[in-house]
Order: sequence, then structure tokens, then C-alpha cells
Amino acid sequence: MSKKYSIEDLQYLMSRLRDPETGCPWDIKQSFASIVPSTIEEAYEVADTIERRDFAHLQEELGDLLFQVIFYSQLGKEEGLFVWDDVVHGLTKKLVRRHPHVFPEGTLDSKVTNNDANTETQIKASWEEIKKEERLQKGSAGVLDDVPVNLPSLSRAAKLQKRAAKVGFDWADAKQILAKIKEEVAELESEMQAAESSQEVMDELGDVIFSCVNLARFLNKDPEAIVRASNRKFEGRFRYIERSLSAAKKDISETPIEEMESLWQEAKSEGL
Repeated sequence: MSKKYSIEDLQYLMSRLRDPETGCPWDIKQSFASIVPSTIEEAYEVADTIERRDFAHLQEELGDLLFQVIFYSQLGKEEGLFVWDDVVHGLTKKLVRRHPHVFPEGTLDSKVTNNDANTETQIKASWEEIKKEERLQKGSAGVLDDVPVNLPSLSRAAKLQKRAAKVGFDWADAKQILAKIKEEVAELESEMQAAESSQEVMDELGDVIFSCVNLARFLNKDPEAIVRASNRKFEGRFRYIERSLSAAKKDISETPIEEMESLWQEAKSEGL
């Protein structure tokens, strides 16, 4: 049985890939910025694998995501910014600091004597206070400061709303948000009828979407996950239409919308 590779082997592999003389031409020319799209893609592939419960491939996808961190660490080492051990140390130190209910003395070895000493509410309040202090240390004084600009728009909207909610800027219940959504839809309809400015229509459409994200956030649901599920549902039903028409030797582009709608309803009845 061959030996199992270790994290050290992976680091060595990465250094070999980046070797200016004997490495891989593609890996050699990469930079922090150039591999960001790959990092985002790999993170979404992990999420997709979990949501589809395709656990047989989860290990592979997690490996692909880990490789991104190894890649950044190698770039950091080459530029004298940080090394892998710094990444691990910084992460461990931060997590120990953020979990005083588990590491009461602020060290990895310290332990609590009574796990019931902190309620979930107390733990959450402590977590938020610690993160607030961390933001101040980074020079971020505003409630909405340091929310990453490059987050997917739905995720960033939810994060902005969540931050505002922490200081009391929130709805009392879901019914209020539903009423707000209806109000925004009415304003959108009004602008579409007026058709004076496409920008105003887009602004109102944005308000509708933002309000829907607010409802998802209030219901403790991830808007990105919700839309991904809707995408999969749409794909499944549309492919059912394609398969049905192909079996009937019909061209989908020449099929009346009424027939496609009928097949769509069949797909729904099939549980797609």
C-alpha cells in the first residue's frame, strides 16, 4: 500500500509547480488576482456538491478548494508576505479568541469546567462583541464597514441587512417584509407603465429583489442557496420539455408556448 500524502507533500508539490525553471508554465504565470475566479468557482463547487448530497465527490472538491489556499500561501512566501504556517497560526489564534466559552483562558489548551455556563444567547452576544472589536482594530468603525464588495450580490445584500439588524435596524416580523415587497412591486409596475426611464425601472426592480433577500434573511435562509435551488428546478423542468419534444421528434424552437407550458406542468407533476 502506497503512503498517504501529507500537507507537507502538497506544499512541496506547489513549490515545484511554481519553480521558475522546471515548473508548470500556467502555474508560474499566476498571481493573487488571477486565481481569484478559480477560488470562487471551487467554493461554489463545494457548495453545489453538498446541496446535491453528492458526498462521494465532496472529498475531491474540498481538495480543490484547499489547493487554492496552498496556492495563495506559496505566492505569499515568494513575495515575503506570509507562509502557510502563518495562515494556520492566524486562523487558530482568531478562533481561540472568538470562542472564550470553549477556551476560557485564551489558550488552545484551556478548557471550561461547565459547558452550561454560557447560554446560546450569551455566546452569540460575545461573538458579536469580539468581531466588533476586530473591526475596530482594522480601522472599520461603521456597522457596514468591511462587508466585502466582491461578494455575490445576493449574499452581500443579506450580509448588509444582517449587520444593520444587529443594531436594531430590522423588521418586526415577516409580514412587514411581505408588505414591503408588495409595495415595491406596485412601485415597479408604476414605473413600467410610465416607461419614462429604464434606470428608474431598474432601481425599482432592484428594490424588489433587495426586499426578497430581506425576507430570506429574516427566515434564516441563504438567498444564494434558494436561487441555486430554483435554478436546478428550472433546469430539471426545462430539460423535461426538451426530452419530451425530442422523443416526439419536434423542434423546440417551433413548439407553441402553450404546448411547452403543458409539458412544464407535467414536469411539475413528476416532482421535478
